[in-house]
Amino acid sequence: MKRREFIKGVVPAAAGLAAASGLAAPAIAQNKRELKMVTAWPKNFPGMGVGAERLAKRITEATDGQLSVRVFAAGELVPPFEIFDAVSSGTAEMYHGAEYYWPGKSPAFNFFSAVPFGLTAAENNAWIYHGGGQELWDELSAKFNVKAMLVGNTGVQMGGWFNREINTLEDLKGLKMRIPGLGGEVLRRLGASTLSLPGGEIYPALQSGAIDATEWVGPWNDLAFGFHKIAKFYYYPGFHEPGTSFSVGFNKGAWEGFTPAQRQILQNAAAAENDYMLAEFNARNGAALKTLVNEHKVQLRKFSDDVMKEIGRVSGETIAELAAGNEDVKKVYDSFIDFRANAKEWANISENAYFDSRNLDYKYTK
Repeated sequence: MKRREFIKGVVPAAAGLAAASGLAAPAIAQNKRELKMVTAWPKNFPGMGVGAERLAKRITEATDGQLSVRVFAAGELVPPFEIFDAVSSGTAEMYHGAEYYWPGKSPAFNFFSAVPFGLTAAENNAWIYHGGGQELWDELSAKFNVKAMLVGNTGVQMGGWFNREINTLEDLKGLKMRIPGLGGEVLRRLGASTLSLPGGEIYPALQSGAIDATEWVGPWNDLAFGFHKIAKFYYYPGFHEPGTSFSVGFNKGAWEGFTPAQRQILQNAAAAENDYMLAEFNARNGAALKTLVNEHKVQLRKFSDDVMKEIGRVSGETIAELAAGNEDVKKVYDSFIDFRANAKEWANISENAYFDSRNLDYKYTK
């Protein structure tokens, strides 16, 4: 059977789709359906914004246009931090964002994006795909009429841009920093003043002095945003986001209205984009870092061990307290922490040991 005939065979009648979705009537014609995707990213933004466009193209092409995805950048249809509500209510069928943007719904969502000193990108994929993470995520998001899954990752992020050096814990006190999620809560407990801002609002806030520091992603994205024009101290590592996952969320009624074949196509497209985005970040960050340091004279700094140890201690306390006070969080936390312990033990004798060996100054010759 030809592929085009197969795709057409598995797409149900338009009327059935519309009835099952529970949404306002979408654009349906000749068995075609348009899905609105709202995103948390500026239009065509490297990495996440382009990733959303690429996902839309994957889905549209894989279904021969039977499911056509229209992408709305942050603010075009709804504000960036309201995309979850838009999909939950049925205003849009899909969102592309980061789960730690909606802790007001449940703090447990943080674990499906990034937590301080948590899982790397590879470890997070392992937990979600093979360690019970997806099942916990499904249970949590279903309470809000959403079905979500992985759609990308940045890998280990940078610690952020600062307009002054951070040499001791005292330097964090009174610092005004843009940092979302649990990382922001950890620094707040250490004396900083933290807030969450969508990407498009960070540069003007840093430029005006409304904030003294910001984290965003890593060299590739940060160079595109131009933070080096304002703050020259660039710190690492990004303790708060060791492997930040992004998500695509579907309105649950819409998801259940898709055929099994369509759901499989959507899952495959998301999984492919999850791998592709991480590879792109790893490919771009090295060259971008060289540009920042060599051409823009950015001063690269590493957080001291003393600072990191205290941040780590407070991180553990913060996450444990969160779990103790919320049944949903505790269920996810227990699974996450158990998986992290096993992953950490394996990493110490696999990747960590290899990296230590590779750093023994052995060089290939060209």
